[in-house]
Formats: sequence, C-alpha cells, structure tokens
Amino acid sequence: MKNEQLTYTSEFASEVQEGLTSFPKFLSSKFIYDEKGDVLFQKIMDLPEYYLTNCEYSILEKHTDAIADQFNSENGFDLIELGAGDGKKTKILLRHLVAKKYDFNYLPIDISGHILEKLEAALKEEMPDLKVNIQQGMYFKVLGKLAEYNTRKKIIIVLGSNIGNLNHEEAIDFLKNIQLAMSKDDMLFMGFDQKKDPQIILDAYNDKTGVTAAFNKNILHRINQELGANFKPDNFKHWETYNPETGTAKSFLVSLEEQKVTIPELKLEVNFKKWESIHTEISQKYDDEVVEWLADKAGLKVKEFFSDDKKFYKNYVFQKK
Repeated sequence: MKNEQLTYTSEFASEVQEGLTSFPKFLSSKFIYDEKGDVLFQKIMDLPEYYLTNCEYSILEKHTDAIADQFNSENGFDLIELGAGDGKKTKILLRHLVAKKYDFNYLPIDISGHILEKLEAALKEEMPDLKVNIQQGMYFKVLGKLAEYNTRKKIIIVLGSNIGNLNHEEAIDFLKNIQLAMSKDDMLFMGFDQKKDPQIILDAYNDKTGVTAAFNKNILHRINQELGANFKPDNFKHWETYNPETGTAKSFLVSLEEQKVTIPELKLEVNFKKWESIHTEISQKYDDEVVEWLADKAGLKVKEFFSDDKKFYKNYVFQKK
C-alpha cells in the first residue's frame, strides 16, 4: 500500500513508487540509462538488427551537402543539439561545415556535464577551428535561455529518433516547446523512424544475443542497487510487441512466476501474478502523414526531409508555421 507520508529521496524513487503501485504496472525507460545502461545501449547500437543508427549515419553521409545548404544563412547560424551525447553522428556534419568554412557556432546540450566535457575535449582535438559552447542542463530550461539567440538563424537538431520514446500527445508538447524557442527563420532538424515490415521492427528490439533483454532488465538492477529492492531479474522475460496500425512498439518485462518484491527504501511490497507485466518503453514509428500532423499541432511545418536508401528512417527539416 502506498505510504502517503513517505518523503522521496529522488525523482527515481518517486516514479518507481508510482509505476509499481499502478495497474497495469509501468516504469519509465529514462531510468534504464545509468552507467551500465549506457554501455548496454552502445552495444545495442552496434547490433546488426538495430538498423536505426546505421540508417541515420547513411543519411548524414549521403546528404551532407544538401543538409548544410538547408542550414546555411548569410549571417551565419548557431547549431544547437539537444542530447548531444558523444556526438558521433553530429561529427559528420561538423567536419563538413568546418571544411567548407561555414560561419557557425556549435552548442551541444546534454544533462550530463561529464559527457559534454568529453565531447568538447574531443572536438578541440579533432576540429580545432570549431567554435564550441557546451550547455549543461535539461533541454527546455537551456532552450529557454537560447531563445534569446535571435540575431541570426538557429538550427536545433535532435538525432536518434528520441521523439519515438513519447506518445503522440507528449511528442506534440515536446515539439511545441522547441517551436516556442524558435524565431521565424530558425529550423528544427529531427530524426523519425519510419513504419516498415513489422518483423524488422520486432527484431530491432529483441535481438537473439539478449543484449536488448539485458538493457530492459537493467532498470530492475538499478532499483535493487539504489532502493534496496530484491528483484530477481531472471524471473522476468523481456517481451516486445509492435502494432503496425498505430506504429507503436512497446517493451515489457513479464513475470515468469507469482512473486513478491520488497523495496525497503520505499517501504513497499510489490506482488506479481504469473505473466503480469511491467511496461518499460515505447518506440513510436511514423509516416509522413503522422509527422506532418504532429508538426501542425505544434505550430511547425515540414520544409524538407532526407531518407536512407531503404526509406527505413527520415530526418525532417521543420520551420515555424
């Protein structure tokens, strides 16, 4: 039973309490990403089944000139990246822009100051002429400040189909927050994974080597480590579903037996029936019609898009309506 007097020690603790006392049970995928989760996700991106990374790489490599032409402006521009991470894909664009002597500044935003410092050091070594101004913090808090960058064109980029982790209502809010930070001539460059053969999508989130399963179960390990719980991750099965009508892929952890889990930090006992599930992640897939609808609801319009050869993935260019 939920203890209303409990004082939560973190956002993590609060959301774990909420998710595991709800019906059906759920946990937010953002909490899969700790140090171990980050390593596992890097392994996922290297899997042959996980097509998304290679597709976006190929788009950036094949269409570099055309993308740069979209970005360019007489007065130069500020290139702002949300969730920059290690910048591997972005470096394809950065190298081209530096080589062609475009007038621009690169402002990577990430919640992790450590990751940003590593990225800044790497870029100084690889592209010493690049102007870098790291921005540590939550996306929209930083974007709110960067809205004041209005003397020349802003290009906001979001790579990796991160928007796919949101349902449509959340995606509209996400896009609207970005739109509010944009001026008339600014652009948003964002990746969207496309609807395709359902089996290809299922395989991408359920590899035969079990890396994705280990990634999904990492949230249980984290609850054990940080909240003192006694989850037995082997008592749960990673399960992926995909609805080709809605374009929604969902990840679950399914209890293989009737079991009870205690979480001392939350003063909580959680009972699981056999085959009961915890919903952990959504990975939304799109087509042009849905993307245009989302953009319209957020006050944006599609100006251009770029696709890989198989049309598995697209990067869209948006402007304010």
